[in-house]
Amino acid sequence: MSSLRGATGACLALLDRDLRAFLRSRSQVYSSVLLPLMLLAILGTGVSDGLEPSSAIIRDGDYVSYLAPGMIAMTALFSSTFSSASFYRDRDNGVLRTLLASPHHARTILLGKSLAAVLIGSVQALAILGIAVLVPGIDFAWQYGWLGGAAIAVAGVLTLNLLLSGFALAVSTRIRSMQGFHLVMNLVLFPLLFLSGAFFPLDTLPDWLRILGWLNPLTYAVDLLQTSAYAASNEGFFGPWIDLAVLSALALLLFGLALGRAPKAT
Repeated sequence: MSSLRGATGACLALLDRDLRAFLRSRSQVYSSVLLPLMLLAILGTGVSDGLEPSSAIIRDGDYVSYLAPGMIAMTALFSSTFSSASFYRDRDNGVLRTLLASPHHARTILLGKSLAAVLIGSVQALAILGIAVLVPGIDFAWQYGWLGGAAIAVAGVLTLNLLLSGFALAVSTRIRSMQGFHLVMNLVLFPLLFLSGAFFPLDTLPDWLRILGWLNPLTYAVDLLQTSAYAASNEGFFGPWIDLAVLSALALLLFGLALGRAPKAT
């Protein structure tokens, strides 16, 4: 019991430390919120003007409302990636060596840092959702009702950030340099983002790209967010429970693989 209490205390201390470091980095705070809002305003407005009302599954040609859930997912994606990179900064600054000299296991240290990344990414993504709800011109359908849709959106954001943090943690335990980490993350995450349905419906893609979209974990997060707020029908593409199950299973798998390598990676 005492060891569990000590591990919990260590995780919370690391969580508090990383949250304070994030809040001190005002440029990261502002850019993570401003970028999706700028894309929503510029890309959403520009594409909406060129859409026919019957375009694909975009309801009444309202591309701005369709794009909003994708921007929420993109915020979580980039925020979790940047927050997870603190592993390398701590290692290069000697902080990780000091932490490893403590009685706590390497898995406890990595878990604490991952929880910080999950919390930071979730708060930023939900902030974008809150802003989108207040923006005139963004029309959410809330097919499960406002409260039900908000609950599904929160669950989707949390599971998405768990998945992304688990993936970032798995990558960081195998790649030694921060440059290599960002290279791999960008190489993997950008194609996943564009094949997730965040920017355009999967139904508009060729069959082979649509199949890749179905195999894309990020597709399930975007589908869940679109189902909760935007979708004209409450079935969504896969259904909210399938989306949550897939995201949760993949997050647990990636965290398990990463934590299993924690002693070697640190």
